Formats: sequence, C-alpha cells, structure tokens
Amino acid sequence: MFIDFETFRTRADKVHALMQAACRATGRDPAGVKLLPVTKTHPPAAAEYVARYGLPAVGENRVQEAVEKRAAVSGALRWELIGHLQSNKAKLAAAHFDRVQSVDSEKLVGLLAKAAADQGKVLPILLQINAGNDPAKFGAEPADAPRLLAAALARPSLRVDGLMTIAPLGATPDETRAHARRTFANLRRIRDELAATHGVALPELSMGMTGDFAEAIAEGSTLIRVGTALFGPRE
Repeated sequence: MFIDFETFRTRADKVHALMQAACRATGRDPAGVKLLPVTKTHPPAAAEYVARYGLPAVGENRVQEAVEKRAAVSGALRWELIGHLQSNKAKLAAAHFDRVQSVDSEKLVGLLAKAAADQGKVLPILLQINAGNDPAKFGAEPADAPRLLAAALARPSLRVDGLMTIAPLGATPDETRAHARRTFANLRRIRDELAATHGVALPELSMGMTGDFAEAIAEGSTLIRVGTALFGPRE
C-alpha cells in the first residue's frame, strides 16, 4: 500500500531540513539548492503529492512510464527525464518532458534537437557526464564533454542548462561518501572549465540523491534528485 500525503509531507519536511543543514555547514544559501522528487515506479499519487506540497517538478527514469503517469496527474508540474534515454525514444521524450537531464552523446543531441525543432519548441537539457569514471554508469566521458557541449550549443532548438552526474557506490558507506565527494567536485570543475572556455552560463548542477545529497550540496549541487527518502523503497 502506497504512503499517504501526511507521510510524504513529513518526509519532505525532513529532507528540506537536512538540505538546509547541509547548506549551513558549507556556508551556502539554501535558496540555491532545489529538491527534485523522483517518482519512478510509484503511482500517479506520488506526483500529485509533490504538486500538493508545492514543489514544481518531478523526475522520472522511463519515458513510457512518465507519459502514462503524466496523463493521469492533474497537478501542475514540470516533468524531467533523469534516466538513460534510448535513441528510439528521443522524439517521445522531447514531446512529453519539460527537460531532459540525461543527454550523453552527440547522436542524442541531434535526435532531440530535430524532435524539438519539429515540435516548434526549445527543449532544455542537461549534459550527463560520467564524472566518477564509473563503467557501470551512463554519461559522456569527461574528455568528451567539450565536444558534447559544442554540439548542443550549435542547436537552436536546445537550451543547455548545465550538467548532471551519478556518483559510484563504494563497498562501505564511508567509501561511498568519498566517491561521491570526488565525483561531485569533478563535475563542478568540469562545469567551470566548460563555462569559461565556451563563454556560457551553465548554472544547473544536478547531483546528489537520497544517500549522498549532503556531499553534493557541499560541492555545489543546485538540484538534488530524491526518491527513497520521500516515497520509500521502490517496489
């Protein structure tokens, strides 16, 4: 049985309190870090709770699941794709998502740009970079990031808001936190270098999830993606 709204509200309040504490610990303004609830595998009620709570957006991992869920949700929300995007789903993703965070190849840049142009829209995107050099994770290699950004900037139907990454897991909680800190620091460094060399603002750093968002905030995250701490374990 899925949680009720009061349970969600209590959990969301707790996550916000932890976010604020992480910001205070590193001298950051809490207003500079947003929470993106991740509703993947949960029922449409999860997204309804997010809208009722007053948050503006949700994150989903699978295109088809999100398309069906969005049609069943009445709350005004933005929908962001945070999971790996297959080439054959690019047109559908461009049509149904308000932002795609998982753009990790020049091929995908081209497909999304064409789809967005055909739909008469400018699609916001984030470039997913494998900043932790984890073979188990999706994302462009750091060395390929300049070329990927250049390809995206050349497309008027795309708007590059920033970068996204997922940190590798370690064998122990301490090792996981250390991996996370290094990964997030590396993404911030990559962002700073790209912004300087290309003369563009890349304000969004989407990094940090339920288990490592304090480390992400310490390294400059502007958007944390949290599912388990809000909705419980996925079925």
